[in-house]
Amino acid sequence: MELNIKKYVLPLKHTFSISRESRDFQDSMIVSLKLDGKTGYGEATANPYYGVTFETMQAEIENIRQDIEQFNLKTPEEFHAFLSSKNLSYFAVCALDLAANDLYGKLIGKPLYQLWGTDNSTYPITNYTIGIGTIENMVAKMKEVPWPIYKIKLGTENDVEIVRELRKHTDAVFRVDANCAWTAEQTIEYAPQLKELGVEFLEQPLKAEDWDGMKKVLQHSVLPTIADESCIVEEDVEKCGAHFSGINIKLTKCGGLTPARRMITKAKSIGLKVMVGCMTESTVGISAVAQLIPQLDFVDMDGAMLLREDIADGVIIKENGKVIFPSIGGSGITLR
Repeated sequence: MELNIKKYVLPLKHTFSISRESRDFQDSMIVSLKLDGKTGYGEATANPYYGVTFETMQAEIENIRQDIEQFNLKTPEEFHAFLSSKNLSYFAVCALDLAANDLYGKLIGKPLYQLWGTDNSTYPITNYTIGIGTIENMVAKMKEVPWPIYKIKLGTENDVEIVRELRKHTDAVFRVDANCAWTAEQTIEYAPQLKELGVEFLEQPLKAEDWDGMKKVLQHSVLPTIADESCIVEEDVEKCGAHFSGINIKLTKCGGLTPARRMITKAKSIGLKVMVGCMTESTVGISAVAQLIPQLDFVDMDGAMLLREDIADGVIIKENGKVIFPSIGGSGITLR
């Protein structure tokens, strides 16, 4: 296989703020794997919370470039097992795994969801994320993109009031993501008020390691809770079963589509709701996420919708949430 790595700095439409950071640009690594005239693309975004930069991912991959290019690709699963033996970060593995899956599907000539035996006639609608800002700013973002489901980022001193004000401007379903900013007591206190305001569930309200707090919240909150920062890799799913109502799988954090599919199966087997989220990826990463949506209860794949300029073509998300899948195989990605 021929390996290529390229850095992109993705410009966001608006400053994106959550409880712990704000940014106007997103660094992203695009990996391509070429074989027999077909090219597969994968993506992993840099993330300061996890200490991941483009440079660290690039260095990891370059260190085993020869092994990658000499690998005999038969299935993405075998390739992922090979990568897992090389002590790479999950972010770097994700980019390569996504590229291998896209390449594999293109070589066979079928989209991944078909290769996995899933039917894309029904699927959940993605939410559209509203980052933390002034009320006026958050309302303006909603009006700019009218949408049936919004994920509201919170983690301020006036979180319930923010949701109350936003509710005056839309009938859309709300989901709340506090990104680890609340305590168990706050979560239990806020939940009834948020439920009355049309909030569907709470995503990662407590710090990732506060397992005792999350168990308390699970027992006493009137709203379901979805793990994000507490559910990174496959081994985390089992523990989340006793502390959350569901999990949010991020491809970059778990190492790509291959482990994500196993996480979905495991989560469903223990009664958890399943969501797959994004990390402000371009259409490269989002097209990979979209291959999973027939298997999901919820999805957050609005990353490319938050960009001022995209870098690829693939899955298209229409104004009503309908997803248009490409006709080419794999994840259906072409770089612009």
